[in-house]
Amino acid sequence: MKPRRSLIVSALCSLLLGTTLQVTAAPAQAAPTDADLAYRWAPIHYQDSAASNYPGDYLAPVNYDGDWNTRNNWENLDYYRSGLIGTAYYSVVESTTHWFISYGFFHARDWKTFFPHENDMEGLLLTVRKDGSEYGAVEAMVTLAHDNFYSYVPSGGAYRDGRENIDGTLLLQGHDGAAHPTSFQEAKGHGCYNWDGSSFPGGDGLVYYPSRSGGAVPRSGNDRAVPYQLVDVFAPGSLWGRRSDSQTFGSWGRFAGDTGQTDAARAPWYWDDTTDGSDLQAGVINTDPAYLISVYFSNIGAFSLSYVRNPYRT
Repeated sequence: MKPRRSLIVSALCSLLLGTTLQVTAAPAQAAPTDADLAYRWAPIHYQDSAASNYPGDYLAPVNYDGDWNTRNNWENLDYYRSGLIGTAYYSVVESTTHWFISYGFFHARDWKTFFPHENDMEGLLLTVRKDGSEYGAVEAMVTLAHDNFYSYVPSGGAYRDGRENIDGTLLLQGHDGAAHPTSFQEAKGHGCYNWDGSSFPGGDGLVYYPSRSGGAVPRSGNDRAVPYQLVDVFAPGSLWGRRSDSQTFGSWGRFAGDTGQTDAARAPWYWDDTTDGSDLQAGVINTDPAYLISVYFSNIGAFSLSYVRNPYRT
């Protein structure tokens, strides 16, 4: 008679040999949507403000006054202040190794002393490595301040100077359970840079936080907790779909404006640094971001110039 253990082993072997084992693989992680990516990496935005005209420094939708005629945005600022809802326009371009997420911040006026103009949109581009986690890891930020780009990397980041020098450190700050990049815009002229952790130059300013439930109008020019909404540049009826609309754009990538300098404000697909080389034409920061990052920085590791999708090229 076989020992009890041998009988059990024999029975199990027979069962296994006569049965097809079914092993269920863990479900693949779904790719995040553009909206989710944009929210995850949306910056906490420090907007300096000037007491002589606080609303001139409030973020706003391009159509804050209820229409897409941007030639009346300067004048209507005095009458449609309830429309100055915190807003950032985003776009996502994807390569095989990275996501490139752009944020554009619109103001109805650029009201600096020299060369003011109707409409203003400046902002930034984030480079996010697809490292296998759901939302990746941010590696660099390039901002637009007037006609110049500025480069930043997080503390401990691998990127080094390339054609352009790195201008400072990208600080991260907690919001909604995650570390978000931070950014800063000047009062009046709205040049966009990194936030360096310091106080607002004049003591008063606005701090905008990304929100999934919509933006709000600041309670004052010194509101430190203003939610802002995220609007996809490529959404139906949004900016890209209006790129040939003469009410909104006076020429390619330039918002129509007739107060101060004519048609001076640029859309994200026409942002430019006029001194960074003839191979980097206006708009490349968004239309070919992988190439711009590849020449702006060195020591960038595995880095593809091939796009999985690039809506600016379709």
